[in-house]
Amino acid sequence: MPNSKFYQLISALFVTCLIISNIIAVKIGSFGGYFLPVAVILFPITYIIGDVLTEVYGFAAARRVIWIGFFCNLLAVIAIWIGIKITPAPFFQNQSAFETILGFTPRLLVASFVAYLVGQFANSLVLAKMKVKTQGKYLWMRTIGSTIVGEGLDSVIFITLAFTGVMPGTVVGSLIVTQWIFKVLFETVLTPVTYLVVGYLKKTEKIDVYDSETSFNPIKM
Repeated sequence: MPNSKFYQLISALFVTCLIISNIIAVKIGSFGGYFLPVAVILFPITYIIGDVLTEVYGFAAARRVIWIGFFCNLLAVIAIWIGIKITPAPFFQNQSAFETILGFTPRLLVASFVAYLVGQFANSLVLAKMKVKTQGKYLWMRTIGSTIVGEGLDSVIFITLAFTGVMPGTVVGSLIVTQWIFKVLFETVLTPVTYLVVGYLKKTEKIDVYDSETSFNPIKM
């Protein structure tokens, strides 16, 4: 998007929210008696930004940002792993804490990456196709509908791959449903903000892409 005023900024916000979410997700917080990774305060914003990218700039532009986010996150993981493996200075007393907070297991890493790609692409695909079907009407229905699908797949894939066999099946199911509901409610509450941002961008950028002939191949760059 060489002529866009905001595409690069929005892309940077997406990647920032994604990487920070993965770093803070290690902490489990209490939300009114429900226990969830504290990343739920930030990660759903990546879906809102994904909605904005798809709605304004189209699926191809969103696809590019999704892959940029993936590779930036991979770079962060590699850098953290190297940082953990480097022998600490004799006076550095926090190596174990460093490993506990920033470390990861291969299983959780795979679960996170797979869930991210499937969820984000499903979210963008559903919104783009619904936009064509509705002729650009009912933005609220498209953003919430795509979030239900995308966040649902994200929650199912991540929790299932990460915790099946580690936690009882009933707990795994409860975690999936709780995260799914929380994320969808998050998107729903912020729908007015999405309307404002989308409206401003379409007016300022003078762009409103309809993916009627777009290739939805997720790996096509």
